[in-house]
Amino acid sequence: MKNHQFSDETISNIWMITREYDTLAGAGGIKDVVRQLAEALARSGRRVSVVLPLYGFIDPEALGFTSMKLHFEVEMNYVGVERLELVQVFSRHLTAPPAQSKDRSLRPVLVPPSKGGGLSLYLLDAQRYQNKQGVYTYTAAEEALHTDHRQGTGHFDYFAMNVLLQKASLALMIRLNERPEVIHCHDGHAALLPTLIRELEGFRHYFATSAAVVTVHNAGRGYHQEVDDLPFAAAITGLPTRVIHDNLLDGSFDPLLAASAYAPLNTVSENYARELRESDDDMLTGWLGHRLLARGVSLTGITNGINPEDFNPEKPEKLDLAAAFSPGKGDLAGKAICRAGLLKALATDRWPHLRRVGSLTADQAGLPLFTFVGRLTAQKGVDKLLGALETLMPMDRGFQVLILGSGEQGCEQALIRLAQDEANRGRFCFLQGYDAQVAIQLFAAGDFLLIPSAYEPCGLTDYMAQLFGNLPIVHHVGGLVKVLDGQTGLAYREHKSAALMGAIQRAIALFRREPEKLLNMQQTAFWHIQKHYTWERVMQSYLELYGKAGGGFWGKRTKSPNTDL
Repeated sequence: MKNHQFSDETISNIWMITREYDTLAGAGGIKDVVRQLAEALARSGRRVSVVLPLYGFIDPEALGFTSMKLHFEVEMNYVGVERLELVQVFSRHLTAPPAQSKDRSLRPVLVPPSKGGGLSLYLLDAQRYQNKQGVYTYTAAEEALHTDHRQGTGHFDYFAMNVLLQKASLALMIRLNERPEVIHCHDGHAALLPTLIRELEGFRHYFATSAAVVTVHNAGRGYHQEVDDLPFAAAITGLPTRVIHDNLLDGSFDPLLAASAYAPLNTVSENYARELRESDDDMLTGWLGHRLLARGVSLTGITNGINPEDFNPEKPEKLDLAAAFSPGKGDLAGKAICRAGLLKALATDRWPHLRRVGSLTADQAGLPLFTFVGRLTAQKGVDKLLGALETLMPMDRGFQVLILGSGEQGCEQALIRLAQDEANRGRFCFLQGYDAQVAIQLFAAGDFLLIPSAYEPCGLTDYMAQLFGNLPIVHHVGGLVKVLDGQTGLAYREHKSAALMGAIQRAIALFRREPEKLLNMQQTAFWHIQKHYTWERVMQSYLELYGKAGGGFWGKRTKSPNTDL
């Protein structure tokens, strides 16, 4: 198969396939990466199109989408049963926001995207998606209607949802006569697409000049979108049995493994890519990284970026902050006002959709405030955090803790007990649930952000916190190694409660005894992001990866399983 060499100048038309997009549907960091990278590429003058499902919780008209009056049927066969599923399409065309825009809302197009750089969003409307009220898992409302749809468990038809997304995206491109230079597939949910366009007859010819890349946002177990029903996988994808059986990981057909023969793969930080191929941490992926290494497949690391203007405390009205401040200029007086506003909001239960357990008293506002924002799971290190706090809080009453998140029931119950402990009154507060705007309040008010993850492909909350002068305390793993110990935050190496507790004690000592060093670290962290991690800078690495996709060996068949370790 002939490959087509791309360069920055020749890559002008990019499509992205994803299950998440910020402001439309999200469950994790993918939503932020997809939106911000798409916007950066569009700002550079390229045409970018993003396709995702129209879930049941999305109101397309309210978000400015219009029906394209376009519908088609997609082959979605089951074993021994030929099936078609109807798909309709909603679209919205946008101009890429200028680099300094403070508006995070979706705005209507000012010029047709076909005449230059622009951003087009497509929602695929199908019955399979309309039935879903969560991106990846069932909600409490769904459980109330169907007792077998337990809240927090994954959708029973997750694999079919992914296949429909990818087949329908390709069908949409064909109907619109689009032949992009690059199709960017995000995570295991879209990782089959490179295989589809090289193995299925109709797609193979139409997309002969298109390349694909796959970004692995999280390679951990449960994130591969694998399926163990091999006959079903062959039937619904339409892929040859050879492809299914050549790409088994622990007995299941693995979309990420399959993609490796047809597209370059990257993950979202250089260190995470190294860990997956060179360390025993790859055990957490089912040894995907080592299987790729045995195949001779490279895994590029591109650390995620961020749009600093989305988190600019100098413009408090855009973020609903009580006062302005500037970490970059060393002016943090406004943080104290933001903290006072947060404490008042907690005391008056300003956010009734979040369950508040425990309290923070204003008379201790001169103490360092430690914050946590995220999923309450062992992967995020909440078990180690609990161990550290249970030991340290009785030893030192000179700090406060505020935690925002939801997750595993055991973690939530343990935090509730800690917050209800009379000895922690006024010092410990747990907000059960999640709200992105409330998270901003925590970033702005806090002094230190706790990120004790067992593994972390990249991490985005450390960026957000640093832009608000909230120094991250991180387990030195994965993408969190971008936090420089003693310079832009604090890091510890052992994934143990004792190691985390030691880092918290270092932070307390820094706050009490070395305020000038603390201020210097806050400034350094802010400017480190500006220098290294804006999307305009990170985008260049993706353009290089796109060029590799066009000029490499992609399209060759998978090695025989007899030669694959």
